[in-house]
Amino acid sequence: MLEKNYNPKDFEEEIYKNWEENGDFKPDMRSDSEAFSIVIPPPNVTGYLHMGHALDDTLQDILVRYNRMLGKKVLWQPGTDHAGIATQMVVERNLAKEGITRHDLGREKFIETVWKWKAHSGGTICKQLRRLGASCDWSRERFTMDEGLSRAVLKIFVSLYKDGLIYKAKKLVNWDPKLATAVSDLEVVQKETVGKMYYYKYPIEGEKGEFIHIATTRPETMFGDTAVAVSKDNEKLKHLIGKNCILPIANRIIPIVADDHADPEKGTGAVKITPAHDFNDFEVGKRHNLPMINILNEDATLNENTPFEGLSTQEARQKTIEKLEELGLMEKIEDHPMVIPYGERTGVVIEPLMTDQWFVDAPKLAVEALRVVENGEMQFVPKSYEKTYFEWMRNIQPWCISRQLWWGHQMPIWYGPDGTIFCEETEQLAQAKADKHYGKKVELTRETDVLDTWFSSGLWAFSTLGWPDKTEFLDTFYPTSVLVTGFDIIFFWVARMMMMSMYMMKRVPFKKCYIHGLVRDEHGQKMSKSKGNTVDPMETIDTYGADALRFFMAAMETQGRDVNLSDSRIAGYRNFATKLWNAARFCEMNECKYSKDFNPYEVKSAVNKWIVAKANQATSEVTKNLNDYRFSDAANTVYQFVWGTFCDWYIELSKPIFYGEDAEQIAETRATAAWVLDRILIILHPFMPFITTKLWDNTENREVKLIHAKWPEIKSADDNTQQIDWAIDLISNIRSMRASMNLPASAKLDVYLKDMSQTSISYLPQMEKIVCSLARLEKIEVFENKQEISKDMVQSVFREGLILIPLKGVVDFAAERERLNKELDTLNRNLEGYERKLSNASFVERAPANVVAEEKRRQAEALENKAKVIAALERIKDL
Repeated sequence: MLEKNYNPKDFEEEIYKNWEENGDFKPDMRSDSEAFSIVIPPPNVTGYLHMGHALDDTLQDILVRYNRMLGKKVLWQPGTDHAGIATQMVVERNLAKEGITRHDLGREKFIETVWKWKAHSGGTICKQLRRLGASCDWSRERFTMDEGLSRAVLKIFVSLYKDGLIYKAKKLVNWDPKLATAVSDLEVVQKETVGKMYYYKYPIEGEKGEFIHIATTRPETMFGDTAVAVSKDNEKLKHLIGKNCILPIANRIIPIVADDHADPEKGTGAVKITPAHDFNDFEVGKRHNLPMINILNEDATLNENTPFEGLSTQEARQKTIEKLEELGLMEKIEDHPMVIPYGERTGVVIEPLMTDQWFVDAPKLAVEALRVVENGEMQFVPKSYEKTYFEWMRNIQPWCISRQLWWGHQMPIWYGPDGTIFCEETEQLAQAKADKHYGKKVELTRETDVLDTWFSSGLWAFSTLGWPDKTEFLDTFYPTSVLVTGFDIIFFWVARMMMMSMYMMKRVPFKKCYIHGLVRDEHGQKMSKSKGNTVDPMETIDTYGADALRFFMAAMETQGRDVNLSDSRIAGYRNFATKLWNAARFCEMNECKYSKDFNPYEVKSAVNKWIVAKANQATSEVTKNLNDYRFSDAANTVYQFVWGTFCDWYIELSKPIFYGEDAEQIAETRATAAWVLDRILIILHPFMPFITTKLWDNTENREVKLIHAKWPEIKSADDNTQQIDWAIDLISNIRSMRASMNLPASAKLDVYLKDMSQTSISYLPQMEKIVCSLARLEKIEVFENKQEISKDMVQSVFREGLILIPLKGVVDFAAERERLNKELDTLNRNLEGYERKLSNASFVERAPANVVAEEKRRQAEALENKAKVIAALERIKDL
């Protein structure tokens, strides 16, 4: 017997434990059915579940559970990412509490410490994914630094290197001076601020009193200037092209070059070119073969190529300005809106820096990765994201894969005594190659850099399935069926997976890529700790249950749009679960029991025929929408069927049958209700797996667990549902008229139908009993045309005719007029108050936007209610 109240805390974790212990998430490798596979985007091993994960993993689990119920051989491959920078920082912070640095330990001991931390504290997020209901095959959980994946990394690195697709070069990179490493664009946060624009001038060589005027936000970088650029279309300045100017303080001669990077309409029209410290300037420097002068140390202090060695950039900026003022070259300083890059993990300013780094020739790898999307071998859903992918891949730059960290995959690169590079999968192979090269045994030095985390995660689709070994799982599940991920990592992960897979596997890593939006706060703002608007999914699950959060994510996930988090909506979906729970209890109390011998397509009752047809219609729509990745449409179809069709109408329509005396009809309705409840549990299971499993298990003698239940096939049913739909519309209209007239619920009404079609008239005899019962009527009849409509009759349009309700004897018109006038007075007073507030400029300017919006909402609601009261008074003024 079900408990009276729905309380997900009573059973969610117990149900998950049962699934996992019984191997319900494992694919049946003996089956010859079609394979379906998804690899989870590996969360950082340091991470905690956030609402973005909750959306991403809910959508994946819906697809996984749905395809499992379709009878496919399903694998959802889980795992975590070693998260080089994030993990190293966590462990270094822990060491700092003991007064120790990683350098005190040395590289080997530090890496041992990280592995110990991972064993003790890593993997929290995987426990949290279980709370969400993620049905991953945890027996196959992988880690990007485990032995198998490390072998995959070494093998593909060596292959890429020997194919000339990995190389070392001195280039400009994003440099994090706190970590002293290159970082990817994804690890850089752009922050808007108001800084300063500094205007000064460089003297023209050999032309006394002539200057070229410069505007920059970073005067301290002038010591790295190797040119000034002017557009050839700049009428005021083009006469300076080809001349030289003198770099102040350093007194170095630099050329004035023609380049379209200098916009005549921006700033002074002239741009100082610092190729070693600005990405745009780096490109200008390459075009004009300019020297590249590095002026920064690894910690972002100025180096020996400047007069301010050892100073921070801020200190050097002030000194530079003072010196320019002394020389009479400083002109003005203005406030200037600007965007400054910060390290996502460290919070320090990221500097463009020229360093020796390792690169993958991404433009070459992108060729095949582009081709397979162009010809449809891999499809984006929604298709519009193809454009984003194409734009990125067609303009892709070499990929910097080296990181100056200790935690990560150390590059399989060794240097000989003269710097010759040896790249092999093991030190023994590298040593043998070196000894052969030199003709004697030599000492090798290993490259200290580790690989960008995205390098190993780029192999995720095939390395997790066993590559480089030939395995049954690799043969069965690669290529995977679909990748589900956010649009913000199309460039960083999707593109790299495509390039690596096409290079090594010669096949796409996934056949489809479903891209979803971001989860934002209730007001559409991006969630961040600094804003204080983040929401912990675990707290939400504790409050409302995992099913409510999952259903919210599915119901809000509309292709191409972000999801705005709403606590009230999540609470509403908990209420939805409660509604289903109560419906199941109603069925249980009325002895609605599952029978495998029941045939729903042979029912005789109109009500039962109607619900069977509606169940099939809902199933068909959910199936189509899931196949098309329309999660919100699928979820809302289930919601409307369960709440509206089944709970609000079928249960109500069945009550007169259950409370009647027709034994045959009662038996049929019991069996039908049980069948429909089972259908609901099946089509709702991918979205709300916990409550559906709990209710499924409440029925004894089940032949199969719900997680493995067969997804329904749509069979043709008697879809002649018009008469029940007609009755429901009629009842809804009468109830609406009752509410608008404030008629007492106890009042039994007489109702007349006027000007109805012959079809509607033909429905009335069959539906009369149901309508009278649910609309609380004394009688319902057809209104003859020869009859007159009396003054006390209220009327409402219904389909092709009218509903008429006589109010005489039902309503005390004098008392009703008095009540309505009092309500009108109250509304008028409230409206005056809203008007005073909203016409007060001080209130509108100072009050939070949500408070002002709420006042406006209340004002609009009061105006709407006032119109209804006036209309009600008008209806009864002469009665």
